[in-house]
Amino acid sequence: MKNTRRDFVKKGTMASAGLVLTPSLEARGMFNIFNEKKLKVALVGCGGRGSGAANQALQADENIELVAMADAFEDRLTESYNNLYEKYKDTGKFSVKEKNKFVGFDSYKKAIDLVDVVILATPPGFRPAHFAYAVENGKHVFMEKPVATDVPGIQKVLKYAREAKDKNLKVVVGLQRRYQENYLAALEEIKKGAVGKLVGGQVYWNSAGVWVRPRKPEYTELEYQMRNWYYFNWLCGDHILEQHIHNIDVANWFLDEFPVSAQGMGGRQVRTGKDHGEIFDHHFVEFTYPSGAVISSQCRHQPGTYNRVAEQFQGTKGFVSTNDAAAAFLYDLKGNEIGKFENSSGHNPYQEEHNRLLKAIRENTELNNAEYGAKSTLTAIMGRMATYSGEVIKWEDAMQSTLQLVPDDMTWDTPPPVLPKADGFYEIPTPGKTKVL
Repeated sequence: MKNTRRDFVKKGTMASAGLVLTPSLEARGMFNIFNEKKLKVALVGCGGRGSGAANQALQADENIELVAMADAFEDRLTESYNNLYEKYKDTGKFSVKEKNKFVGFDSYKKAIDLVDVVILATPPGFRPAHFAYAVENGKHVFMEKPVATDVPGIQKVLKYAREAKDKNLKVVVGLQRRYQENYLAALEEIKKGAVGKLVGGQVYWNSAGVWVRPRKPEYTELEYQMRNWYYFNWLCGDHILEQHIHNIDVANWFLDEFPVSAQGMGGRQVRTGKDHGEIFDHHFVEFTYPSGAVISSQCRHQPGTYNRVAEQFQGTKGFVSTNDAAAAFLYDLKGNEIGKFENSSGHNPYQEEHNRLLKAIRENTELNNAEYGAKSTLTAIMGRMATYSGEVIKWEDAMQSTLQLVPDDMTWDTPPPVLPKADGFYEIPTPGKTKVL
């Protein structure tokens, strides 16, 4: 049976969209105050991803305006402001006044207070506190992945995920493959039994790495870490969390369960400089699931090596290959293609996330990704725990961890939670010695 793009449009999209957007009985009976209202939006975290998310939000609805921006650094806010202003100055969608440009660690509160919808796109270590404040104050939320860097942060997000549901707030987490047509179509066929029961798979984020922002003489240690946030666990969580969470989340999604344990190995072989902070440059993890399925997870930041960002799953009757930049394929056990699903022309899952969020707000339908976003974040944290310690990490043990990486109520005078040694290098996790629980 070969599935065509037309078959998917008729069957897959409507069914998948229905899973996200079907309104509850309570929501159907509620008067929707947002149906005709001009929605006010705030951007918290004005880096490249935050600016991109703001742009997508402004394109997702005609009756919307960005009215507030917040960032720890004034230069990042200014750059984002200038770029968005130039694009939207004549549209009526950009009205960020000077008094509504907020800088500093507590700037997120001032921005969130002014709006209906908030985009949370700071380094992920701050996400739990920002999400909690938004939900406490009744705001709809788009928040980037991952949603925390430690287990106390996960617990906070799960708590406020429940509160958001109780308050009928809409929440989207930036795991955009869940909004991508080729993934949705492949999953629809898996659910129909096209490849049988999934029993294992492999997920990959192998690449050359990301940016490095060198230290400048005028930086304090805290400012240096904040600007070079990718290389510090309290801010980033290591690249197994910050990037590879996408592929790990696909495994959780396709298997429709979360792992019971993780074990693996990792280290630093190439990216070993003082400006590479404390994180590894490679991880390999085996995640074991309640059904018995085992997912092999690998991610690498090493230039000049084999690159792959994709997923593959084996079933009792065939296998599946998915990729965010190409078609999704289904094969039988002999390797014959039995399904191919491509994205429609112009489809952008990053844009679709915001389209769905704004549509759910307008139509008052259920949409809350926070719980699975938190649990996939915890899955990746378990992988980091396993590679750093060399131990088998069980889900229930990880959930009990009280190891808090992110300080509470930070100011520019707060000492960063990790400091360089006398030689300028940071302490690197050592399997067999490092404690993670």
